[in-house]
Amino acid sequence: MTTIDSIPVVVGGPSLPQERRLVTAIPGPRSQELMDRKAAAVAAGVGHTAPISAVAAGGGVVVDADGNSFIDLGSGIAVTGVGNSHPAVVAAIQDQAARFTHTCFMVSPYEGYVAVAEALNRVTPGDFPKKSALFNSGAEAVENAVKIARKFTGKSAVVAFDHAYHGRTNLTMALTAKSMPYKSGFGPFAAEIYRAPMSYPYRDGLSGADAAAKAISVIEKQVGAANLAAVLIEPIQGEGGFIVPAEGFLEAISAWCTASGVVFIADEIQTGFARTGAMFASEVLGIVPDLITTAKGIAGGLPLAAVTGRAEIMDATHVGGLGGTYGGNPIACAAALAAIDAFEHDGLVERAREIGDLVLRRLAAMQAADPRVGDVRGKGAMVAIELVEPATGEPDAALAGAVAKSAIAQGVIVLTCGTYGNVIRFLPPLSIGDDLLNEGLDVVAAALAGA
Repeated sequence: MTTIDSIPVVVGGPSLPQERRLVTAIPGPRSQELMDRKAAAVAAGVGHTAPISAVAAGGGVVVDADGNSFIDLGSGIAVTGVGNSHPAVVAAIQDQAARFTHTCFMVSPYEGYVAVAEALNRVTPGDFPKKSALFNSGAEAVENAVKIARKFTGKSAVVAFDHAYHGRTNLTMALTAKSMPYKSGFGPFAAEIYRAPMSYPYRDGLSGADAAAKAISVIEKQVGAANLAAVLIEPIQGEGGFIVPAEGFLEAISAWCTASGVVFIADEIQTGFARTGAMFASEVLGIVPDLITTAKGIAGGLPLAAVTGRAEIMDATHVGGLGGTYGGNPIACAAALAAIDAFEHDGLVERAREIGDLVLRRLAAMQAADPRVGDVRGKGAMVAIELVEPATGEPDAALAGAVAKSAIAQGVIVLTCGTYGNVIRFLPPLSIGDDLLNEGLDVVAAALAGA
């Protein structure tokens, strides 16, 4: 153990004891000290979910400066799918950092960037020539996918969907549906962004075909294919509430795009890299996007993002039209190559399915016992419950917040989401063990029962 500014640091990774352990109230004194420093030094708009000072993480746990060990059911919002401080990722980072940390790929190219592009071209859906470009964040990937689609088609309009979340930059705020906290007070937003109704089986009761017909009618009447560069959609919506569209919805939207000369973009930033029980949710849901955006799980915790897609679309942009100083940073690329190898060869796709089976079974039991659990949904290790007023089915955001707060106080990190704030999402690292996962779900069940 070492210290940083008097805070003890425990070496993380899979060697950490895989246990829930509470030795103080939450937050403990050292964590409270950091919360006080945060309040004084960090802009108030940067919030936090768990009031802790993290010092180590690995497997399925996060350890704080007070020695408390939390079961991690959030993975830093679906980032540490391979597990925090995965040994191969750590080794790749260390090796690359010792060689060089930056040259800017646009100035002095290096193999790591090219190798990541080659890997993404290989593992993403679609049996056709593909190319990739690397960026820093999911929002940046989405912005560049829109740029590429506009350049390729010569058209400007873009359609996103109800409940969508695509980022916090100006363009991606326009694409994002939810106002608070993501958009309120930050406008005006980018122009030529339109919204179509999403398939939401729990609330609209429509078949996939009917929901798609409704969305396409809105698009044709309010935008027109002649003006439309791209349709952008999360195959399973993330921040919007882990909404899994009805069967056939995505296929119908994709087919309409192909017939209409519109670029179909899948935002797989949260769903990508084994999260849904396949490398990409598009595979689970039967679609092949023209372009796909990735980030989050791509590099084991380092900032990296990408746009990958049909070579003729990706090549439409003039030289110098894509890039950025840090895009495809060599250390992040090294981490990504190690992480992608782990996803492919460590059984993590299969592990995501196992986690999904376990979590869905446990949540279905909660639903059967408690009418406040209105819906259970998800694919693989991306699962959620929607909490409602039993008599009316109205969203119960207060209940979701209370359950999450209680679970964190008892040593389990969970996240809420949803347009109405009434969804609890489960995104455990794929390195978590069954015993720890079951214990975490026990705590959430107890928190729900006691709320």
